[in-house]
Order: sequence, then C-alpha cells, then structure tokens
Amino acid sequence: MTLAVTIVPVTPYQQNCSVVKCQATGKAAIVDPGGDIEKILAAVEKMDAQVEKILLTHGHMDHCAASDVLRQRLQVPIEGPEEGDRFWIDKLPEWCQMANFPHADAFEPDRWLKDGETVTVGEAQFQVIHCPGHTPGHVVFLHTPQKLAWVGDVIFAGSIGRTDFPMGNHDDLINSIREKLFPLGDDIQFIPGHGPDSTFGRERASNPFVADTRFG
Repeated sequence: MTLAVTIVPVTPYQQNCSVVKCQATGKAAIVDPGGDIEKILAAVEKMDAQVEKILLTHGHMDHCAASDVLRQRLQVPIEGPEEGDRFWIDKLPEWCQMANFPHADAFEPDRWLKDGETVTVGEAQFQVIHCPGHTPGHVVFLHTPQKLAWVGDVIFAGSIGRTDFPMGNHDDLINSIREKLFPLGDDIQFIPGHGPDSTFGRERASNPFVADTRFG
C-alpha cells in the first residue's frame, strides 16, 4: 500500500506535521498538527487528499495544539496518543500560556490508543507502538510495507527526546528506543517531530545517546 507524505513544518518550534495519503483511496491523515492550520490545509489541497482523521504521537503543544480546531473544521476524529498523555492535553491551555504559545483548549481524543493496536488511513494500516519516556503516553506509528515510522519526539537524527519535562523518564525513553524501535529493523526510515529523517540502523550505529557501542 503506497503512501504519499508531505511534511509541513509548523509553529515556532518547526515541528514536522505530516499529511499522509493512501494512494489507493485518496484518504489521508494529519499527523501531529501543532499549529499553522492554513499551511497544513494548503498541503492537503495540493495533495488532492481527503482527510479522514487526525493522528497524535503525544500531547505536547507543538504536536497537538491545532488538533481540536481541525477536528471541528474538518469533522474528523482524533486518534491518539496513549491515555498516559491525558495529563498533558488536559493542561494544554496552561502550557501554551507558560510558553507564550498560541492558545489552545484542552480536548478529549475520540480514541486513546494502546500498544499493539492498529490505525488505518484509507486502506493503509499502521502499527501503534507505545514508547514512553519523552511523555508517558507517547506512541509511534509504523507502516510496515513502506518501512516508514512516525516517531514524534522519541528519537531524532543524532539525538533523542528530552526527558526533563513533567512525567518524563530517561530510562523509559532509552528502553523504548532500544527494545521497541531498533528491533523493528535497521532499514526502517523514520520521520521525527523535528529535524531531518533518518533510519534506525543509522542511529544504532552513530547516535551518541543510544548507539550499540554505548551498550556493549
């Protein structure tokens, strides 16, 4: 099942929002819409896609602050993250105010996700992998046929997610990366929440935080 993907950097944090389209059906999902709604919708229109849902990796404002507005505007459901991130989404107005970020109301996803579940975009299926550490309810979306994953802020090219936020846990994050993501295969390409893409193999070899050489 072939996917078309457009990455739309949004918010002052340059967060990688993705529009993911199932080529067979034209149906699409918006992954992590943190803001800049008009930019996202312009990408949807350019792809000639029909948005059927919003997918969230986690509840930080730069990844989810525009979700509820888009849900109401497009009349589509929000799926994700895992319910451990309710803490973050419930306090969204406070986090936005503290960070001088555009206001966003708290919201309730239509579906909290669990490890091992599946989400669909058109005919495409994505595996849900619960990867706590950056936040307690962080999930990763894996499209096995195209060997492509959306990892949010779990891992980046040459770095890993921060764990100094409330409810972050460094040991959990390292475990998520090395025990849940790396075993999926060196050839899995990933789109992180910020910065350029990479592969799990490249990060296993050279990422200074989680490379094999650090763990014997």
